Amino acid sequence: APLKYIFLFSRPLEMSAKKPVPFLRQVVPVRKKVHRDPRFDDLSGEYKPEIFMKTYSFLDSIKKQEKEMVQKQLKKCRNTEQKEKLQQLLNRMTQQEQAQKKQQKVRERELSLKRQQRELAKQGKKPFFLKKSEKRKLELAEKYAELKRSGKLESFLNKKRKRNAIKDKRHLPSQKNL
Repeated sequence: APLKYIFLFSRPLEMSAKKPVPFLRQVVPVRKKVHRDPRFDDLSGEYKPEIFMKTYSFLDSIKKQEKEMVQKQLKKCRNTEQKEKLQQLLNRMTQQEQAQKKQQKVRERELSLKRQQRELAKQGKKPFFLKKSEKRKLELAEKYAELKRSGKLESFLNKKRKRNAIKDKRHLPSQKNL
């Protein structure tokens, strides 16, 4: 018996053919699909980069294999257009890899700072949080140390000097204005 009532509600309305159809007729309401965006939905859980990296760490090995395949294809390729496309793909892969390493370094630095704060809090000291400017200074110091280690510090500083000189030249009055 309950199935009969379900069918009564889901079937279309029966209308007389002798009456003219009204302009604003009553239509059976259709349930609208609700689209969920996992980035903003609580049902998807909270995003934690450490857990995400551990869960999808197998992708790194797959990316490495793909990169090696592209390098092999690049060596074999004779067509200039195809070679150019492969080179662009290889460059994109290396850039993504470098960006991922950089993000990982930033995450590790933040985690180490948090650990230090926790240790200080356990000792009974008041927690101290760095400002953005202080964090930037630490990053710069780390970058310079890395450049010094790799021996690229001089070339980096020369490029920076040239960029600054060009900026300064723009602000100087030109000969035309004198």
